[in-house]
Amino acid sequence: MKDNKCFLYQVEDLVFSYTLGNQRVEALRGVNVAIPASSLVTISGPSGSGKSTLLNILGLIEPVQEGRVLFRGEDMKWMGEKRKNLVRKLEIGFIFQQFHLIPVLSAEENVRYFLVRQGLSKGEIKERVEGSLESVGLWEHRKKKPSELSGGQKQRVAIARAIAKKPCVIIGDEPTASLDQKTGFEVMELLARLVETEKTSVILTTHDAMVQSFSQQNIHIQDGTTCG
Repeated sequence: MKDNKCFLYQVEDLVFSYTLGNQRVEALRGVNVAIPASSLVTISGPSGSGKSTLLNILGLIEPVQEGRVLFRGEDMKWMGEKRKNLVRKLEIGFIFQQFHLIPVLSAEENVRYFLVRQGLSKGEIKERVEGSLESVGLWEHRKKKPSELSGGQKQRVAIARAIAKKPCVIIGDEPTASLDQKTGFEVMELLARLVETEKTSVILTTHDAMVQSFSQQNIHIQDGTTCG
């Protein structure tokens, strides 16, 4: 697989295994895939197929054990912990099925919390918080705590928190799974709009055909390998 700056990720012969009790589980068995920059990509497959493992490796949560993964042309296997932390902090945004918002903080404070750690000026933080909450349609709810928000609104706060970092990629593990169909559709419309207007890449695991319908590329994982 040739190095190409048009690709955000290039995955080559990726193998990953872990121990569960007394068993060795082969989660990934030689995955090969290239993910273009500025695209919305879904990773599908049955439970236990390895899709979440692949997502975790792309998000620098799990290490590259065997094979090669390039992130913007950089070999992830040879990134030190300091470099990995910097990439996660500045270049990758995460959204989760269960939102992972801080209950005692308002929507506005949840978005601001992680920006403070990036060493930005107060003016830049204010601008990013306002811009991200406005882009997800929640500025008027900025003072509300998570307990005062609907499921869809919580996920929008989580998306605002992710995009406020201005990452090059947003990674989500089934982010619409706990939402009703209408709300899930609205969240996907928002993510698709981000790809189009901000050129942010979005990579999501999903079981949902509706979510897949928004993708420009679907990676199907079956028994730890890519299919189709």
